[in-house]
Amino acid sequence: MADLAVTTDGAIATVTINRPRQRNSVTLAMWWGFVDVFSALDANPEVRVIILAGAGDDFSTGADIAEFAAVRDDLAQSKAYEVAVDAGCAAIAHVDKPVIAVCRGYTLGGGAHIAMSADFRFAASDALFGIPAARLSIVYGAQATRKLLALVGLTEAKRILYSAERFGAAHALRTGFVDDVSDEPLAAAQAFAATLADQAPLTQAGAKLILNGATFGALDAARIDAAIDAASASADYAEGRRAFAEKRAPRFVGA
Repeated sequence: MADLAVTTDGAIATVTINRPRQRNSVTLAMWWGFVDVFSALDANPEVRVIILAGAGDDFSTGADIAEFAAVRDDLAQSKAYEVAVDAGCAAIAHVDKPVIAVCRGYTLGGGAHIAMSADFRFAASDALFGIPAARLSIVYGAQATRKLLALVGLTEAKRILYSAERFGAAHALRTGFVDDVSDEPLAAAQAFAATLADQAPLTQAGAKLILNGATFGALDAARIDAAIDAASASADYAEGRRAFAEKRAPRFVGA
């Protein structure tokens, strides 16, 4: 879809939230669009790492409140809307491949949920973050709140949610909300993505499965065992051992 643009450069795919005139606010259709886009990238063996960015000056100001009268006007619509938000963000969070969010300008509300669904967040020095749910009488969803808690801890999560105050990149880095701050966050993310793309995909997918499960209380022993077994029986494991013995960089294929 045009509002979610996808480009690839070798093993690195970039997904761009593409509504710069609306500060990359996200429509109901776009929440479901994340499911389609990230499912397709997950199934593409050529893609090793995904960068998630916003077009123009901002990452995302979150849900498009301008359409709420049509799509989130009553209790039934609100419940259906939250299902879409959680589905879109879960697609980002649970894709097997590493995801790096590049936060410039505003990352607010649902935009913060999108960024928190990535594995890493690289921010511009002048980026601004916030979750204004308390200004709208909206309870930030359980999935998003668990991600926030995992990143910043209980007291800071309460401060962010209770106060609805915005905070800058330096504060975000200090509290663990973001992982890197620079004047050129996209370039920094691309350099990190290139490093990740050279590593074993089965290791990354297995580590992500275990870490996310441990963090969010949903460890799946059968899936974990299957991931460990698949890596142990893979051609990549044999390649890694050969490369170590031959003192060269391994060439992993993800199988």
